Order: sequence, then C-alpha cells, then structure tokens
Amino acid sequence: MTAPESPAPQTGQPAPLPGVILAGGRGTRMGGADKGLLPLAGGRLLDHVIAGLAPQCAPLAINANGDLARFADFALPVLPDPLPDHPGPLAGVLAALDWAAGLGAGAVVTVAADTPFLPPDLAARLGAAAGPEGLAVAASPDADGVVRAHPTFGLWPTALRHDLRAALEGGLRKVMAWVDGHRAGQAIWPSRPFDPFFNINTPEDLAEAGRIAALQPRRIR
Repeated sequence: MTAPESPAPQTGQPAPLPGVILAGGRGTRMGGADKGLLPLAGGRLLDHVIAGLAPQCAPLAINANGDLARFADFALPVLPDPLPDHPGPLAGVLAALDWAAGLGAGAVVTVAADTPFLPPDLAARLGAAAGPEGLAVAASPDADGVVRAHPTFGLWPTALRHDLRAALEGGLRKVMAWVDGHRAGQAIWPSRPFDPFFNINTPEDLAEAGRIAALQPRRIR
C-alpha cells in the first residue's frame, strides 16, 4: 500500500509540518520482528500510522535501520539513525530533525510506528501546547488516571538538533531527560474509550489492537 496524498494547505493557513514515523526499534518482545510491518486490520501497522499522520503532516518519512529496501513499497524516504549502535528513539528524533532542517522546516512531528490509533488532531494540539523553546510531547492518563508522557509523539524544533546531537554523543539516552531540560509543553488526550497511544509490544497487544481496530472507522484503503 502506498501513502495517502499529502494535505494541501488552505489559503491563509500555514503549510503543514513534516512528519517522521519512528520505526528504528528492535522489536525484541516481538521476537525481533519489524513491528511496523506486522499485519493489522487489512494492512500493516505502518499503513495505519501513515493513514493517521498524512492528513496532518507533509511530507512524511520513516526512520529505520538495517535493510531500508524492506520499506520500499511505502514510497517514503527512509532515514537511518545518524549515530551507530542503536542509541534509542532520540537518535530517530535527531534523524527527523536533520531531515526537516534540510527541507527548510522549523520543526518536525514524530510518531511511533507501533501505535496505529494516533489522534487526528495530534499535530495541531502539539503545536498549541509548545513550550517556550517550541517543543511539545503527547500524554494520556494510564489505567490509574496518572498522566503519562509519550515522548516519541512530539513536536521538535529543528533549532535544537545540534544540542540533541551533542547530548547523544555525550551518552544521553533517556528521552524525557532531554525533553524536560528544554521545558517541553504537554498535550493531553483522554484514554477512553481507548488510549490513542496504545502501542504494540507483544503478540497479546497485537490481538488487542485488532479488537480496537474492528470498532474504528477504516482509515486505510
């Protein structure tokens, strides 16, 4: 399946920001499988993520490592981590920032490849929640009502890419440690009837995603 057409900005509206799908994880709890390529509701996880993000962001790209040809039929640029040895999701964010800066964009939106039900207002609400340095992350309440951040769903100003690179080269790996250091804003979504940031880490999660998808309007063709 190919990506939906990118949204055209309306007259008087700002152009959409670029978006990057972070698919650089190793999928260890799924037996090393490429989680974004797992089947779900008539497509793959990435098909659902692309369908949710394309109306909000343009252009789109995928952050991934290894043999990049496995993503060829998505017809999107594939951005490997700019640092070796799989340093974690912050390296994917840095890849997104470098790519967006090359496009001349002031910021980029990132989402996770294993979260097929991302909100349709993600980019807009992240922009509205941006902190003083222009950074924002998504959040939702857990089962106990405690609000938890989902920092792979974020709005990242390209002006911070050099700081992030230096932090990674200095050994930083915790996303929230860097996010909190830059006074990120937080956009909070409700987690009922289901958490839009529900992510798939195990075969049981994939089965649950299938049950959720069966109750949602179909987003992929």
